[in-house]
Amino acid sequence: MKKKLITAIVFAGIFLAGNVAKAQVKFFQGTWARAVAEAKKQNKPIFVDAYTTWCGPCKWMNAQVFTDKKVGEFYNANFINYRIDTEKGEGVTFAKNHGVKAFPTLIFFDKNEKEIKRIIGAKPADQFINAGKKAAAMAK
Repeated sequence: MKKKLITAIVFAGIFLAGNVAKAQVKFFQGTWARAVAEAKKQNKPIFVDAYTTWCGPCKWMNAQVFTDKKVGEFYNANFINYRIDTEKGEGVTFAKNHGVKAFPTLIFFDKNEKEIKRIIGAKPADQFINAGKKAAAMAK
């Protein structure tokens, strides 16, 4: 039993490490307040991936969509991308303040932190890019 658990943990770590290494969408590192400040500085809207570590569709987005080259090119050029674990640290407050109750919740904000679009659940790359295009147009 112990051996199976350790093996599963090792393989999960390798899987997650591999997906992080090939990520195309570059997520801002820092607090939500700093992400908002960066959006104002760069005059860009913000895309937020509000997730949990146990969420299957969140893991699928991480492995299949955020790693897509076209998704990365579009989102990196047009948004400050931010991800937040809604069960840890400031993520708990973020989820409460923004009504996040399902996962993933993908939220688009203008540079002044006003929500402009929300998607509940995972989307394939092409639909995710189209949603981003609509949100970017709404932010202008």
